[in-house]
Amino acid sequence: MKIRRIAATAVAAAVTAPALFLSAAPAFADTKPTAGVSQAADSPIEELKRAVTTAQAKYDAAEATYQKVQADTTALLDDENHELVLTRNKAEKESEEAAAAKAAADADLAAAETKLADAEKALAEATDEEKAKAQEVVDAARGAVTAAKDKATEAKTLADNKAGEAAAARKAVIDMRFKAFQDLDAVEKKRDAAKKELDEAKKALQDAEDDTPGDDECALDKNLAVSLIGPKKIATGSSGVFTFSMTNKGTAPYGDVGGLTAAFNVSDERIDDLKVSWSSANSPKWKPIKGEGDFFSSNAALPVGRSFDFKLKVDVDAKAPAGDGQLVAFGVSVDEDFTTCGLSKDAYANFSVVKPAKPGSGNDNGTNGGHNGNGTTGGSKGNGNASPQGGTSKTPLTNTSTTSTTTGRLASTGAGPSTLPFALAGGAAVVLGAGAMVMVRRRKAGEGA
Repeated sequence: MKIRRIAATAVAAAVTAPALFLSAAPAFADTKPTAGVSQAADSPIEELKRAVTTAQAKYDAAEATYQKVQADTTALLDDENHELVLTRNKAEKESEEAAAAKAAADADLAAAETKLADAEKALAEATDEEKAKAQEVVDAARGAVTAAKDKATEAKTLADNKAGEAAAARKAVIDMRFKAFQDLDAVEKKRDAAKKELDEAKKALQDAEDDTPGDDECALDKNLAVSLIGPKKIATGSSGVFTFSMTNKGTAPYGDVGGLTAAFNVSDERIDDLKVSWSSANSPKWKPIKGEGDFFSSNAALPVGRSFDFKLKVDVDAKAPAGDGQLVAFGVSVDEDFTTCGLSKDAYANFSVVKPAKPGSGNDNGTNGGHNGNGTTGGSKGNGNASPQGGTSKTPLTNTSTTSTTTGRLASTGAGPSTLPFALAGGAAVVLGAGAMVMVRRRKAGEGA
């Protein structure tokens, strides 16, 4: 049996807290729930299964898109009849032809210039009788050079234009293909992100299923009786001390007992205004309940028929609004062999958060004689006992809770006798942080019905 399952299952349960709040809307409104309407939230496993289904559908769509775009990209790269490709091919051919024509024109010009040079040389060496005819050759050579230059100029202009057109056509094809690769890369990244999301969802489901208890789960322990009593009023800026008692009504001793708790302002659904700390006879120093994953433990065995008391101190912020408050606590038991755990029914205590009486008014709002949280008593600065108390008693205690929305289905765990089970089971407090308010609000709605 693995003790870590308690924390794992509790944390998984916290995932459904938003759904739990939404499903409890009638209770938050302090109205009677409609008959026949289920307010139960889906199990964490079902939530995770739905997350996997959603992620799978998202991935399948992304994969289909990727496959299509990839096929389109491949076809685009292989398409020699694409308009831009045809335009590029034509432009490149014309550019090559123009370049060849320019080269030929340049060659003709060079030849004409050579002939002119030869003619001019012959003219210079000609006799008087030969000069007239030599001059005619020179004039003809000069005309040929002029014509060749004009032709070479035109060929160069055409070649330059065609080269520019070919370059533009090549760039158009490159840009088209680059855009196709960009589109493919974008859908590939979306597919990879969807795959990662799917893998994470599957892993979360697998982890939850691996950590979901089977026959060895931490079930409701009917033999662990709990009660919670304390002041009816707590002034803002002060504290009230409650007694959380746990009694072994079974036929076998417990190896250890402990609990989980949370306090909140019912009137405006606030939690941060109320801070809880705990103590006991064998652990007298106040220790804060930090909220997520915190717990308290007796660190001692509880024999049959005996009880153990914890002190739970609720500190109310000075700026907290006046209204109704509630403190909720659950008991957790571990058998003598540290192999089986149990969860008690919930115990709860209602109280009013009030503003402190003005000095000299003679009215302490019913909070006089309380605990100030610093070892002093008196005035309107606190409630409860002056110091933490606890221990064992043969007097049996009863469970003051009339209803419970907790079924005790926290997974059981396994550790050696030297390892305190609740230290590894602390994650169950996550459920209280989100779910206790809903539970108590539902109870309040039921009581007012």
